[in-house]
Amino acid sequence: MTRCSAHGRAILDNFAFIIHPIDPKRDVRRKFPLLGAILPTPAINFFSRFFPPVYISHIEGIASPHNQIEGWFVACPFTPQRMMSLPPQVVYKKIVQTGKLAQKQGAKILGLGAFTSVVGDGGITISRQLDIPVTTGDSYTVAVAVDAAKEAARQMDIPLAGATAAVVGAGGAIGRVCAQLLAPDVRKIILLGRSEKSLNDVKYLIENAGQRNVDTDTSMARLAETDIIITVSSAIDSIIHPEHLKSGAVVCDVARPRDVSRQVVLQRNDVLVIEGGMVRVPGDVNFNFNFGFPPKMAFACMAETMILALEQRYESFTLGKNISLSQVNDMAALAKKHGFKLGGFRSFEKPVSRATIETIKSNIDPAIVTERNTWR
Repeated sequence: MTRCSAHGRAILDNFAFIIHPIDPKRDVRRKFPLLGAILPTPAINFFSRFFPPVYISHIEGIASPHNQIEGWFVACPFTPQRMMSLPPQVVYKKIVQTGKLAQKQGAKILGLGAFTSVVGDGGITISRQLDIPVTTGDSYTVAVAVDAAKEAARQMDIPLAGATAAVVGAGGAIGRVCAQLLAPDVRKIILLGRSEKSLNDVKYLIENAGQRNVDTDTSMARLAETDIIITVSSAIDSIIHPEHLKSGAVVCDVARPRDVSRQVVLQRNDVLVIEGGMVRVPGDVNFNFNFGFPPKMAFACMAETMILALEQRYESFTLGKNISLSQVNDMAALAKKHGFKLGGFRSFEKPVSRATIETIKSNIDPAIVTERNTWR
């Protein structure tokens, strides 16, 4: 159905985005306060298998210089624990049911959020069972992660031209593109992963593009010499611990489940851990739901779905486990066109303030600070 904006402009383009509870009690309380308060986490995990998909909210006010759109949040009830423990076909079925709820709202494209984009084959099976295109948002997630890592380095007074960077999981599809994007801006890049062959393939790509100072390794001990880390591994448990990190390091953890142990932020007050970046959405956006971000901010994966709707590109832009450098660059260009910008950082579900960064900087080993000053 065609609607009109407050200015009388027809709103034809739209999207839907699937969310799901990450922190079961906290996130369930956001929509169902009483239920979230009464049920313990194990009960929420158990009953999530039997809950139906849930309509969450109507998203209004997204406006770029080129278009204006609306959207909807719909929720898959599965918690991460359920998604990782149930058979993929069971998880697919629930996500598809949620996608069909989005179709009923009239959505023209569907974005997969958090673990719904990780399960199984990265959205391919889900897209085949729906009548609208599906995107995981990984293309813009990669672009924003690299931008966030570089901006965090700037705020931590790390000159990129003298820095050593590392990409953990560099042999994978997302890690490969992160490494390709980051390598031209740093002095040296270390590619870390489990497969030496895959790492060497990525090294070849980067060297062919002109960066000659590239190392590969399978040992996490190499992190001790790095200033900037982007981690995107597919590990089930955390693989980056307090003892791995150099004083003053920036770690951008894009992996789900997280690669960085919570012990890092508890024990290391001299390193900055971020989870990609928050994206500022253009227009006077109202999500009509508190998903834990400041006003007008969104996850990069959410933003990719919005960008495609604004651009009227109703296609499955990012699907599966493979992602190309050209996809990431194309999405970054579209984001810029429509006015999406990096809007800040988060760490373990909480915003990172400038004051927090200044406190971290005050705890850096003075020898590291002196060394970095020589890079300028």
